[in-house]
Amino acid sequence: MNRWLRPWVVVLLAALIYAGVTLVRYGYDPLAFAMVGTRYSQGDPQGSQGYDGQFAYYIARDPAQGWQYCDVPAYRYQRILYPLLAWALALGQPEWAGWTLIAINVAALAGGTYFTERLLAAEGANRWYALTYGLYGGLMAGVRLDLTEPLAYGLVQAGLWVWRTQECKKQGADNKGLTVGHRVLAFGPAALFALAALAKETALVAVAGLLLHLALKRRWREAVGLGLGVGLPFALWQGTLWAWLGRPGIGAGGAMATPFEWLPFAGAFRIATVSWSVFWLLLAIEWPLFVWPSIWAVVVSARDLMRGKRHPWMTVLLIQAATLPFLPFSTWREPLAMARLAAGLVSATLLYGTQRRRRHVLTFSLFWLVTLALLVNESALPT
Repeated sequence: MNRWLRPWVVVLLAALIYAGVTLVRYGYDPLAFAMVGTRYSQGDPQGSQGYDGQFAYYIARDPAQGWQYCDVPAYRYQRILYPLLAWALALGQPEWAGWTLIAINVAALAGGTYFTERLLAAEGANRWYALTYGLYGGLMAGVRLDLTEPLAYGLVQAGLWVWRTQECKKQGADNKGLTVGHRVLAFGPAALFALAALAKETALVAVAGLLLHLALKRRWREAVGLGLGVGLPFALWQGTLWAWLGRPGIGAGGAMATPFEWLPFAGAFRIATVSWSVFWLLLAIEWPLFVWPSIWAVVVSARDLMRGKRHPWMTVLLIQAATLPFLPFSTWREPLAMARLAAGLVSATLLYGTQRRRRHVLTFSLFWLVTLALLVNESALPT
């Protein structure tokens, strides 16, 4: 029994139970996960808006024509891997797509947790801290709402594990930290990161952290190899979207999204221009969960780098944390959206804590489990 009791097994069971309870609650209708709104499904401008998972469902149901039901087609289609995989597993049957979307996310969340615990154990840390990743509300929301995060970040975690394993083998140091070799990185990590970017573009942030590490180490050949391996497929798909749908997919969000900010946390402060009471309420939620952790992460990672303690997990943490302050107002005003986009910061914090042997960092990471509260009240979920 103890042999099978692992964090990824706990997360798999939790996700299956959560999905099962949701199905029972909604009469075994898988579309309850997609949060389909009539504004796009029926073309009713005054209809219900629904949520992001509906667009994955429309594409999975019919990849060629699903764009007709999307708010910003190119933006939604840039995250093609999740719905396309669901379409393939459904054997092209539209009525099966709702079920395959759920199955993929349950498997992806458990898989991402598996690779997270492998990364922790390889550094000598307690593997049970991987529950911070697997039970994090921003990722568990992906299971509930047919979102792309579980697959995207699961592939990132797999890519980081393959990266570490290959580099350790090159150095003959199976479980003794991570150093970057002198040759171009092997195909595995780049392929996984490229797939992750096609699941959700925010996966590129972790890749940017690795590229920064390679640049600081003056490993230009490796940097070019990784950059081309990940960036070229992404750029080609963006070009395809531009030719097909009239614009590339890169942007700040779907309908009603606001632009990225130039000043740190300006998006959060803009909430006060709409309502001070809402601003203070969201600040009470988002300060301990996202604002303070991002400030802390930038400070500690930049300090370590200036002291010459250069490690890939430090640069990944730095880039992950440095992107959050510039998120748009339309993201800061929605705690669930912030939780989704902070998943990379959660993962990077875990890896940093293991590499620096800082148990208090790992212990603090457990605080992020309170984000599960965002999913407790079904009536509060975005529609």
